[in-house]
Amino acid sequence: MKKTAFLFPGQGSQSVGMGEDLYKEYDVVRELFDMAEEISRINLSMLCFKGPMENLTQTVNLQPAVTAVNLACLAVIQKEGLKPAVSAGHSLGEYGALHAAGVVSNEDTFRLVYKRGKLMHREAGKKVGAMSAILGMSIDIVEELVEQGKEAGIVSVANHNTEQQTVITGEPGAVKAVSKLASEKRGKSIPLKVSGAWHSELIKGAQEEFRAYLDTIDFMEPESSVIYNVTADTENDPAKIRSIMADQLCSPVKWFESMRRLVEEEVEIFVEVGPGRVLTGMLRKILPKDYPGKIYNVNDMKSREEFFNEIL
Repeated sequence: MKKTAFLFPGQGSQSVGMGEDLYKEYDVVRELFDMAEEISRINLSMLCFKGPMENLTQTVNLQPAVTAVNLACLAVIQKEGLKPAVSAGHSLGEYGALHAAGVVSNEDTFRLVYKRGKLMHREAGKKVGAMSAILGMSIDIVEELVEQGKEAGIVSVANHNTEQQTVITGEPGAVKAVSKLASEKRGKSIPLKVSGAWHSELIKGAQEEFRAYLDTIDFMEPESSVIYNVTADTENDPAKIRSIMADQLCSPVKWFESMRRLVEEEVEIFVEVGPGRVLTGMLRKILPKDYPGKIYNVNDMKSREEFFNEIL
């Protein structure tokens, strides 16, 4: 099989109904949901399949819900014996990548994302935050504007998603100030519907507690490569991986750099494993126009059939 990367989506990829047809079709998916519900004490199948969206998008619910669908889609692929050469996940999705590489078990993956969601939800309740996507500007220019915006309060880069798409995060006034500066330089600013300033120092109160919790979880040496959000690089030492995952809470997601790393690694097949097509859309903007790679999604029965019909 050609060199393959599995890419796992995070918050923002959810939709009511996600994972339902896989749940009806596969015992392994039902078992995954049962496990996740036992660990989280949340009726994830009801939330994923019926909503309402308002409840699904609460961070404390959303993190285990999206992860359940990510791992369900992964399990469906693994049933056919397919394994990635390398994995990556966008923010929350990085936990799916860790599991795909054999770093953490199914159970521990759910324990981690449930704890992460609870801590982030708690911190978001303490400090009001905001996020905005800045389009049409390079990361260098956005970083310059962020430095200027710090006069108005706490603000930083949250995600570098594509060459011309960066998400900023922080206090509402400071985020608004940077957005205004971007508009004045002919960039486009889109406020995001989020409940907290993710990947910012406003949720730093969660970081050390989460770091301590990570120390209670068994991390194994990866069986295949993972490209990490914080470094856009690989790491094989379980202790260092733990530290990276603690840092990830408040550090920028280097997604553009991570995808360019996959190009350098000559990955030929990219599979978005989980709900939605957010990562697929970004990847189409990142891959060089003459790059020979092919992009697939696996998030329901139809996309599963299309993928396997071409690959197998």
